[in-house]
Amino acid sequence: MQTFFIKTKVCSGSDAMQVLGTFAGKNAVIFTDSFMSQSGTAAKIAAMMTGARNVRIFDAIKPDPPIELIAEGLSFLLDADTDVVVALGGGSSIDAAKATILMAKRSGAKDNIALVAIPTTSGTGSEVTSFAVITDREKGVKYPLVDEALLPDYAIMDPSLVVSAPPRITADTGFDVITHALEAYVSTAANDYSDALAEKALSLAFQYLPLAYKNGEDLLAREKMHTASCLAGMAFNAVSLGINHGIAHQLGARFHIPHGRANAMLLPHVIRFNAGLGTGYSSAAASPAAVRYASIARMIGLSGYNTNALVLALIRHISRMLKETQTPSTLREAAVTREAYEAVKDAMIDASLKDACTATNPRPASAQDVDDILSGLARW
Repeated sequence: MQTFFIKTKVCSGSDAMQVLGTFAGKNAVIFTDSFMSQSGTAAKIAAMMTGARNVRIFDAIKPDPPIELIAEGLSFLLDADTDVVVALGGGSSIDAAKATILMAKRSGAKDNIALVAIPTTSGTGSEVTSFAVITDREKGVKYPLVDEALLPDYAIMDPSLVVSAPPRITADTGFDVITHALEAYVSTAANDYSDALAEKALSLAFQYLPLAYKNGEDLLAREKMHTASCLAGMAFNAVSLGINHGIAHQLGARFHIPHGRANAMLLPHVIRFNAGLGTGYSSAAASPAAVRYASIARMIGLSGYNTNALVLALIRHISRMLKETQTPSTLREAAVTREAYEAVKDAMIDASLKDACTATNPRPASAQDVDDILSGLARW
C-alpha cells in the first residue's frame, strides 16, 4: 500500500510571517546561527511573535550540527520551558531544531513543542520533511534521522530572506534541489503524487537556478527556487532518495564538502550509473531509470535520438551548469588530497551502502559500483 500525506502547513506570500503572531501566551525559542543573530534577523523574527510570553534566541547552530550541539540545544529548550521552536536558517538550523525536539519527545522531557521552519536558503527542503542529519565528528559520520515526529508544523516561505545568499551558496543549495527531485523521481518508491512534485520542482529549478545565481536580487527567481526546494522536499519525503545522497553524506562528513556541492559533484556520475550507460543496455532496451531521466530531459527542452541519448544530454546539461556556477567536479578541486581520500575510501564505500537513502536507489549497487562512481571524482 502506498500512502501520501503532507502534515506541514506551508505559508507563502508577502503576509506569510503573520503566522508568527498566532502563538500568544507561548514560550518560544528561535534556533539559528550567529550570522542571523548578529545581523538582527533573529531579533526581527522575535519581534513578530507578538503576544508570546517569552522569546529567547539559541544562536549556537553550526554547519553539519554535531551530536553535542543537540544536547546543548535540549538543555536550552528545557530551561526555557519551550512551547514553540522557530528554526531560522538553512538546513543545519532546521535539522538541529528537529533533532532537538525529537530528543525532548523521546526522552519524555517534553512532548508538545511546535516547530515553525523559516528557511533562509533554497535547497534542503527540510521545512517539509521528516528527515534530519546530525554528525558524529569524532567518528566522521553523518547520521540521517527519519521519523514523522520530525515534520515541522509550519513552513514560512519568504523569498526575501534568500536574497542575501551569495552565488556560491545559491549554486550549492540549488543543486541540492535538483538532486532531491531527480532522486525522488527515479526512486523505487516513486508514485504519481511524488512524480508531480518532482517534475514541477525540476522544471522550476533548471529554469531559475541560473538566473538566481547570476542575479541574487532577482526576487522572482528567488521565489521560484524557494518553491522548487519545498516541492522537492515534499517529493523525497514521500519516497526517499538514492545513492547520490548516500555517498554525499560521506563526502560531507569526511571532508566537510558542503552537502549540496557534494551532491552536485556526484550527480552526473550517479545518473550514468543508474541509467546503466555502458553496461550493456541498448537503445531498444534502456533501463527503467534511463527512461525516467529521458522524460525529464524532454521536459526541460533537451533533445536526443533515443532514450540513452536523452540521458547523455541531461548529463551534459548538468555538467555545463556545474561549470557555469564554478562548482568543483573533482575532489582535488574541492581541496581533498589523494592521501586523505585513500585513507578513508573503504570506510566511505561501506557507509554509503548502509546509508538509509541508498535503499531506494533505482539500481542496486555493490562496493565496486560505489568505488567506480567515486573514481569519477578521484582525479588528481
